[in-house]
Amino acid sequence: MTVAPLAPERAQEFDEEHVSASACPACLAAPSAEQMAKSGDIKGARIMLSLPTAHCAVCITDVEREMEATPGVRSARVNLTLKRVSVDAEAGVEAGDLIARLDRIGYEAHELDPGMLSATETDKRGRDLLMRIGVAGFAMMNIMLLSIAVWSGAESATRDMFHWISAAIALPTVVFAGKPFFVSAFGALRHARLNMDVPISLALVLASGISIFETMQHGHHAYFDAAVMLAFFLLVGRYLDYRTRAVARSAAEELAALEVPRATLLREGLESIVAVSDLQPGDLIRVRPGGRIPADGAVTEGTSETDRSLLTGETLPVYVGPGTMLSAGEVNLTGPLTLRVTAAGKDSSLHRMADLVAMAESAKTRYTTLAERAARAYSPLVHLLSFSAFGFWLWWTGGDLRFAINIAASVLIITCPCALGLAVPAVVTAASGKLFRKGLLIKDGTALERLAEVDTVVFDKTGTLTLGTPVPENLYDFDAETLSMAAALAAASAHPLAKSIHAATLERGLLPTQLDDLREVPGFGVEGRLGKRKLRLGRSDWVGAAAADTTATHLRIGDAPPLTFRFSDHLRPGAAEAVALLHAQGKQVLLVSGDVESAVATLAAKLEIKDWRSGALPSEKAALVADLMGHGHRVLMVGDGLNDTAALAAAHVSISPATALDAARTASDIVLLGQDLAPVGDALRIAKQARARIKQNFAISGIYNTIAVPLALIGLATPLWAALAMSSSSITVSLNSLRLR
Repeated sequence: MTVAPLAPERAQEFDEEHVSASACPACLAAPSAEQMAKSGDIKGARIMLSLPTAHCAVCITDVEREMEATPGVRSARVNLTLKRVSVDAEAGVEAGDLIARLDRIGYEAHELDPGMLSATETDKRGRDLLMRIGVAGFAMMNIMLLSIAVWSGAESATRDMFHWISAAIALPTVVFAGKPFFVSAFGALRHARLNMDVPISLALVLASGISIFETMQHGHHAYFDAAVMLAFFLLVGRYLDYRTRAVARSAAEELAALEVPRATLLREGLESIVAVSDLQPGDLIRVRPGGRIPADGAVTEGTSETDRSLLTGETLPVYVGPGTMLSAGEVNLTGPLTLRVTAAGKDSSLHRMADLVAMAESAKTRYTTLAERAARAYSPLVHLLSFSAFGFWLWWTGGDLRFAINIAASVLIITCPCALGLAVPAVVTAASGKLFRKGLLIKDGTALERLAEVDTVVFDKTGTLTLGTPVPENLYDFDAETLSMAAALAAASAHPLAKSIHAATLERGLLPTQLDDLREVPGFGVEGRLGKRKLRLGRSDWVGAAAADTTATHLRIGDAPPLTFRFSDHLRPGAAEAVALLHAQGKQVLLVSGDVESAVATLAAKLEIKDWRSGALPSEKAALVADLMGHGHRVLMVGDGLNDTAALAAAHVSISPATALDAARTASDIVLLGQDLAPVGDALRIAKQARARIKQNFAISGIYNTIAVPLALIGLATPLWAALAMSSSSITVSLNSLRLR
């Protein structure tokens, strides 16, 4: 499309507005396909399609208009954030028909199973933290205004009045704003362990408790402003941490949702629509052209070609006939097929791949940041210092409980791990902004830390190092009449090579020739007649041509010698620069693809990649990554297809292009927003800089505690001054992090 995407901030506003108006929240809560099948209303179920290429407001308009123009469709709503369209349709409207209509207007689509998707995909936690930050910030400003009156010399009853007003504002604020810390601390203590939120919660409670006590005793000082200020800065750190860690959805969920929810069952010659989960080994199912294979099985009747690119990365469709074994997730392209089911539902190859991803994601979530590891020693030490100070001063002052509690609270506040908590997310936020301007979107807060440790980079081929679209190489070798006849044949096929020929001829301004008896022969090609001449476009053995050593299709016009159209997949911009930069940094680079050997070998030679492998299955890619990791390597996986998802999730860190399948983008830690691959090499360099800033932040935090803690221990810092010192250390850490920009 020629319409430019919205600005990021406007796109976000548009997404939020559109989500509220769309039907997606309702469709997520809709019954699963299996439940509807059992209720006998499977055909009338809401249809949900993934739209991986939708990116702007015009896409929303195009898709919704096309869907609502389809007979039988009641309504259609696009959720641009989740890149999905949910369709409310009458019985008889098939997902395959909708996918075909979207394909005609230039949108790739895949059917999703609503029952397999989580209903909790909104950014509730982020909004909740922002709301608490706003409340804490507003309360802090008002309490500081009241505190100025006290500092200016207010005495006795006037001072007490300002303190009580501050208490009325601060106490509900601390309870509301501190809830995330209180809940986390309670959960940790209930399981007999300490985390960073335990000293934070104790500091908030003590600061508030001391302030109430001082107010009741008509004391000169209350520290409500310190308690609220503490909550505010800690919430800011928590929100930064949350934003850098947020990952949109589970990749395993996305893979499971790609399983076709319905299948056409053949029983005693009659067709019926059933849920895939109801299929049993031995059942016969019918798959029409354009449909996704719903279960693993063997072809018993029919010939066709299937697109396995989502599963294996192969660029060319594969001929299938009786006896051919097919896997769930493949797309039937040209002819109707009858399959005998060998595995369905949880036993299918696609579901097993989802299980692999889920296992790999679970392992990755056990990776802890430097701050979390430091907190294991930090939290017990903070409590030990605070209680030791309390005990010492209680003994030294002869039982002055008020003075001892003040010092204990000051120690807790001044050692509060706010700077430590900001050390990582503040750097990640700054580095993420820098990488975003270069075209890389960081999705996981630990990704930069892991990226700095990478020593091995594994690339997929199709759609990653290349653009993944076949382009005719020798179109100008043929005259206009020949191309017009080829375009007429190609227009009758959904084969990727035929579609490429048709599009290329139209770009040259040529109109297809009018042919008679035009028909597609599933698995072989397209034929037709021009006068008395018979025309064929398709496989070499069907046309009577010699097999080509590269990607090709063949045209025969009457009795003339066959003509060969050769195709190539263009190298992604910046691919050569990225590989060269990685080599210059001393990284080991591998190319692993499910494509044929000749195509992989040619690309590897062009990019000077010595270690390459072809014909790799998804499980083999994941096994290769696991083997490298097992031998001590830190692997960066760069891939885009469903066949790469398990490997992306298993790698130490992963990157996928924005054009990748939803499941691959979700499994990855970093998304490449543009076509240029060169920023991948830059990312490793910036990651090392970020790691250096993180270490500097820890050093700042350490120096601050070395100076501030003794002052608090000897009674030279009140809770208010402790809060101010803690805030100063947080600001210093943030400023150091911003240097990365």
